[in-house]
Amino acid sequence: MSKIKVILADDHKLVRQGLLKILEGASDIEVVGEASDGLEVLRALEERKASDDLPHVLLLDISMPRLSGLEVARRVNKDHPSVRVVVLSMHEEEEFILKMVRVGASGYLVKDSAATQLIDAIRSAYQGKAFFSPAVSKVLAESYREVAPGKEDPYDRLNDREREILHLIAEGHTNKAIAEMLFISAKTVDNHRTNLMRKLNVHSAAELVRWAARKGLVD
Repeated sequence: MSKIKVILADDHKLVRQGLLKILEGASDIEVVGEASDGLEVLRALEERKASDDLPHVLLLDISMPRLSGLEVARRVNKDHPSVRVVVLSMHEEEEFILKMVRVGASGYLVKDSAATQLIDAIRSAYQGKAFFSPAVSKVLAESYREVAPGKEDPYDRLNDREREILHLIAEGHTNKAIAEMLFISAKTVDNHRTNLMRKLNVHSAAELVRWAARKGLVD
């Protein structure tokens, strides 16, 4: 019988080990990879795509280093639409839930959910169905609303590279460190930083960090 291939993405090793233990108890699920930050997730998916071996489900945390789960989910939905994203997060606030649903998450559970719910969520995602834990379903039922027409989010104007660099700047990395992580020059990073400030209408790196924090892109 074909198994549901899953990648675990969480920046806490103990959490990943706990999830792995839970999923090992499901005979139809196989964990085929792990990632500890957002960029690592995307690179793992690109490598598996090259070998025609993408996972069926990505189990994803929101608060992750180098690239948040929100941006990872958006990129996965765009670049790897066959991969279903199930969010497992400590955040149960409306803002986080609605953002993840809008970027294409197939499921959302809070981290105090039962192990059986986690397995059900993965199976549902594999079958093309949505799955939300009771607390999340309540938020969606009571609070879901569309963004008001004409009220564009400046974040939507950023390209993929600018979003990566915004996240890394917000985490306090220098231009040199960012250049090394993304395999580009420090000058290119500086150019992207300038474009970010213009598009977001901010005037310093400190303002970029505050803007990212307000958007929930970093802890």
